[in-house]
Amino acid sequence: MAKKLRIMCWNINGIRAIWKKGFPEWLAKNAPDIMCLQETKAQQAQLAEEVIRFGKYRSYFFSAEKKGYSGVAVYSMQKPVRAKAGLGKPEFDSEGRLIELEFEKFVLFNIYFPNGGRGPERVKYKLDFYGEVFKRAEKLRKEGKHLVICGDYNTAHKEIDLARPRENKRTSGFMPEERAWIDKIIDMGYIDIFREFNQAPEQYTYWDQITRARERNVGWRIDYFFINKEMRKMVKNATIHADVTGSDHCPIGLELIV
Repeated sequence: MAKKLRIMCWNINGIRAIWKKGFPEWLAKNAPDIMCLQETKAQQAQLAEEVIRFGKYRSYFFSAEKKGYSGVAVYSMQKPVRAKAGLGKPEFDSEGRLIELEFEKFVLFNIYFPNGGRGPERVKYKLDFYGEVFKRAEKLRKEGKHLVICGDYNTAHKEIDLARPRENKRTSGFMPEERAWIDKIIDMGYIDIFREFNQAPEQYTYWDQITRARERNVGWRIDYFFINKEMRKMVKNATIHADVTGSDHCPIGLELIV
């Protein structure tokens, strides 16, 4: 019998920091089946036992070699068929950016895509990372797998996806070459599923903390769920939870019927 499965995704800007801001209470109350986190900024050895073994969840962590930087984690109620960390490429895996979990009906990628804000070399690194991720995704897709690829993509796709598009055309996160990669993903047959349910402007997932942009909703939509088009009928809803605080990003959600 088909059942509803809820996935949530959130760049938390530090797991140790958000743990002190009510995150465990929020997670216990909302109880998604799968919780994907990006920018954990911690290695597993630095985490308390209650963070690693939370409630009924199994946890999976992949950290950067550099302390206090990058990192991803997944909490899952269900045991995956298999779990894999990284892309098998040392230049990317040293930054702890991807966890891949295979479940019965789909493969989940939880990803913290690089930020290209430190100059042309980092933009190239970011775009190369996109290439490796979707090369891996296409391999699995050709094997008949469904894909849920979520995380902080660090790119706003269209002008509707950020408050000040004109001022940010040469800012990493909205540069033509970065936006072109999102076009490419869509052309490959992946769906930005939130926009299937909500075409409204001012739907953002990230706000700059220094300028207190959240108070004025001067934001960016850079956190996404992409799915392969073949699994579209499995999706019931996709949401943004802009009222949830604790990070400079907010959580996003996906509801599947599996």
